[in-house]
Amino acid sequence: MRHFKIAVLCLFALFLAVAFTVPREMVEGAEASSAGPPPGFSGAPDENNCTACHVGPSNNGQFAILDAPVTYKPGQIYQLRVRHVNADTTRKRWGFQMTALAGPLGAGDFINITTNTQVVLDNGRQYVQHTSAGTFAGQTGGAEWPINWTAPPTSVGPVSMYAAGNQANQGTGPDGDQIYTASVTMLAPRPNLFDFDGDAKTDIGIYRPNGANGAEWWYLKSSNGGSFATQFGTAADKIVAADYTGDGRGDIAFWRPSTGFWYVLRSEDLTYFAVPFGTTGDVPVPSDFDADGKADVAVFRPSTATWFIANSTGNTTIRQFGQAGDLPIPADYDGDGRSDIAIYRPSLGQWWLLRSTAGTVAYQFGTTSDKTVAGDYTGDGKTDVAFWRPATGEWYVLRSEDLSFYAFPFGTSTDTPVPGDYDGDGKYDAGVFRPSNTTWYVNRSTAGVLIQQFGSAGDVPVPSAYVR
Repeated sequence: MRHFKIAVLCLFALFLAVAFTVPREMVEGAEASSAGPPPGFSGAPDENNCTACHVGPSNNGQFAILDAPVTYKPGQIYQLRVRHVNADTTRKRWGFQMTALAGPLGAGDFINITTNTQVVLDNGRQYVQHTSAGTFAGQTGGAEWPINWTAPPTSVGPVSMYAAGNQANQGTGPDGDQIYTASVTMLAPRPNLFDFDGDAKTDIGIYRPNGANGAEWWYLKSSNGGSFATQFGTAADKIVAADYTGDGRGDIAFWRPSTGFWYVLRSEDLTYFAVPFGTTGDVPVPSDFDADGKADVAVFRPSTATWFIANSTGNTTIRQFGQAGDLPIPADYDGDGRSDIAIYRPSLGQWWLLRSTAGTVAYQFGTTSDKTVAGDYTGDGKTDVAFWRPATGEWYVLRSEDLSFYAFPFGTSTDTPVPGDYDGDGKYDAGVFRPSNTTWYVNRSTAGVLIQQFGSAGDVPVPSAYVR
């Protein structure tokens, strides 16, 4: 049926191609439709592209989708560009069609910025493409269309954009045209482990092991200044807060060493689920290892230096990496959207990273008494190797861009480091929790220094959960 549809559409597109250039009086009824191809010709994996109808000489130009983010944020509006470039002066008319997909489903919404583009719908997918005015008839050198795209309201996994473009000779038919395809993939948003209200900012929060009726969770919503509290867990449980459901909000969660069970309180409706994974002696290391926008249940077993990862996409990874005495520090060090298996070897001050795309690498950075505070401090989409030195209160960051480092003082020896992105600018901020006065001090990279009293004696700051 789909082949039949493509055949019909090709015939229609052929008719439209002719209609582009024949005299106005001959195409009075078809002129409006001629300003763009029918849906389904974007070059996506299950679609055709313009070569179904257009034929021509070898391509000698360029066609690209520009300005797509490495990682999208739910609900964010991005301005993209689709661009043709060709110095061949026989190319005198330009066109394109583009769609955005998460797997086989349409993702996000296109918005026209100018009258040179239009948005059409077909079978649950959106297509943005040129209009009649947007073919730039007679123009040589190339063409460009600015387009706004709104990301889905929640994480839907990686989103790929596919586009097909036509660099036409402005002839009277589909012959002599040059057809191009382009694609770009935007990674799912990296789960902000401690963003409980979904505003892309780390929230100040504490875990109270010895609450009146069991362990208590308290956090301060950065979105509106309100607070939230719930009872969930016991004093012997371990904090494993992360976004397990992929809705862009951290889920309150704990791991029970005595049974190996994980308990997750869904942020969507405050129902919970439990799953067994791990055993006494393991170290819980939840992170998004499969790049689907959801944290995966995972443990590191120090006795054998083995990682066990229950990928939310449906399979289990078992990998030996490290040795006795190593501390697990998983994060996305190469910026591909997947958290990488990694360890810090305090005895030697070494970081060993098993990067999922860029390969294994080791750095000498730190000493035995330093605390790991890895995070993306530079905003390039890659986690930076970093540590906090309690003896001096200094933070040291090894830039992922060029492996240069910088250092600055923030905190004192009795503080607890609480790194996170507290102002939502995509960059990690240095932060400390001071138990003596239960006060938070955060050196926000955009919004300035934050000083906030929150908690009471004996509380554990939640953003310190994965500091080693």
